[in-house]
Amino acid sequence: MSENSAAHDTTSLDTHSSGHAHSGSKAALAVGAIGIVFGDIGTSPLYAFRETFAGTATVAIDRMHVLGVVSLIFWSMLLVVAIQYVTILMRADNKGQGGSLALVALLSRHMGKSSYGWLVILLGVFATSLFYGDSMITPAISVLSAVEGLTVVDQGLQQYVIPIALGLLVFLFMLQARGTAKVGALFAPVMIIWFIVLAGLGGWQIIQNPDILWALNPYYAVMFFVSDGFVAFLALGAVVLAVTGSEALYSDMGHFGRGPMRLSWFGFVMPCLLLNYFGQGAMIAGLPAEEAAVVVQNPFFLLASEEWRLPLVFLATVATFIASQAVISGAFSITHQAVQMGFMPRLSILHTSETEGGQIYIPFVNWALMAAVIVLVLTFQNSSNLASAYGIAVTGAVTIDTLLMGLLLVSVWKWKWWYAAPVVLLFLIVDGAYFAANLTKVPDGGWFPLAVGFVAFTLLTTWARGRKLMRARMSEGTLPIEIFAKSAKNSALRVPGTAIFMASSQAGVPSALLHNIKHNKVLHERVVILTVDIQDEPYVDPDKRCEYIDMGDGFYRAVLRYGFMEETDVPEGLKGMGIYCGGQFDMMHTSFFLSRQTLLASDKPGMPIWREKIFAWMLRNSASAMDFFKLPTNRVVELGSQVEI
Repeated sequence: MSENSAAHDTTSLDTHSSGHAHSGSKAALAVGAIGIVFGDIGTSPLYAFRETFAGTATVAIDRMHVLGVVSLIFWSMLLVVAIQYVTILMRADNKGQGGSLALVALLSRHMGKSSYGWLVILLGVFATSLFYGDSMITPAISVLSAVEGLTVVDQGLQQYVIPIALGLLVFLFMLQARGTAKVGALFAPVMIIWFIVLAGLGGWQIIQNPDILWALNPYYAVMFFVSDGFVAFLALGAVVLAVTGSEALYSDMGHFGRGPMRLSWFGFVMPCLLLNYFGQGAMIAGLPAEEAAVVVQNPFFLLASEEWRLPLVFLATVATFIASQAVISGAFSITHQAVQMGFMPRLSILHTSETEGGQIYIPFVNWALMAAVIVLVLTFQNSSNLASAYGIAVTGAVTIDTLLMGLLLVSVWKWKWWYAAPVVLLFLIVDGAYFAANLTKVPDGGWFPLAVGFVAFTLLTTWARGRKLMRARMSEGTLPIEIFAKSAKNSALRVPGTAIFMASSQAGVPSALLHNIKHNKVLHERVVILTVDIQDEPYVDPDKRCEYIDMGDGFYRAVLRYGFMEETDVPEGLKGMGIYCGGQFDMMHTSFFLSRQTLLASDKPGMPIWREKIFAWMLRNSASAMDFFKLPTNRVVELGSQVEI
């Protein structure tokens, strides 16, 4: 986001539209959302109920405890997913976009330069950092849990589980470069079949043992805690696996809109999930203790009769493949937002669709995720071990979203604090309990997402801080462009053509222009100083895209504004500005001048030396501005400068 406002009055130009509208009927969008958005939470029945009994918490397998666990799952899904995210947070959209960074941008815009502004940004960045840990574990645990169904069919297939899972995961990441448009066409039908199967398997068991419906009464969840105390608290760490993916619903809201997603959730997804969880509980509660102890090791696949288990394994594998695809796409999307908002260096971002701007591929993120997923599978070996690492990143992000929700209620929606406090306190108690229960998993694998989150948080904040320091140093003592234009018009030879100097600040003379005068001693007939300004909103209105100042003597200062979800295509943006800046821009007679900074150690560093070294490494390895701004490759000149931070 730009740190400076325009220094002069400017004229707005109407350029190409960049709005983001949802096409198609509400029903069609709702069906699409089932395929793309609900994969993560939709595959949780594979392991969530199992881990509550077979995990670290030694929960007794009897009617009262089964009712207590199912009741906890039901009320968790109702409070966390249905009320907190789908009902409340989905109203907190930033021009249709959701997610932690979009929420931070929305809050920052309304809170202005409040003394709490820095805390809002830190919370949002930390929630984003935790997401990367989640995006590594989700593909590993989902695909592993599905392939492990083979052992239910035949115990002799155990040795093939890890090789098959690794093969599928590598294939999934190799597929990313081709884009998801063709595969995406199959997502919705497959996931609809998946949810119908979930409902059918669970519903049949409920018919066999309708006594499980008593779990709708929160009394059984309360009695679970009264009778078991600390064991029930530990069980929360597994129960929360049933709501993993809830934060993804908010992040993916921009793709389909809140209306279709609410229709999908309340009208189809939530009933199917609850039927399956209640069905697993009904099956376990209706068995003798010894038999239940065996079945609870993998209750999901045992819902089906023997002849249908192998087809169910294949369907579950495809469903987890789709769920993993959604998380990987989410990692690409949130990385793109972080780059645009100044929390990450420029990365190579490839668009895999000519019509859908949101379909992107980021090679660095893809291969980093693949390496991490392979290491996770080889290290943890099975989905039960991975469950110990899963959940802490999700519950941490959900708890942060609750804190941001409190600021939203008071600062943006203008609730009185005595109305907002009870609502926020309720969700903080629920989300905080889940997070605290997951902290007990740290020694058994919970350290992994926390370590990933800490590294990501360090990198994101280091880049943002270093970028701010570098811009401040570069702006010190800069010559006002008005003075430069008057002094340079007669002191340098004017040559034909157009020179566009890319500038990070909307004030002062960019170093590339000063170096060009110093070394080449010429000026082009038309000189444009251009700043690309990323706004704290996802999409910029067409009439606010471009601004310009005619400074006379062939000098122009121009600004191109983009939202943090948009592609920064500078040549395309210049098409609408050219007639106001001395004529249209002919790319064959236009040169782009970029500055490339080399960092030097300062006597009074603005941040610790180790962070300066990290920032310098990130700066050296960032993608070229030429690629990031879609500049013609044979029309770019880079001029270096040295900066102390």
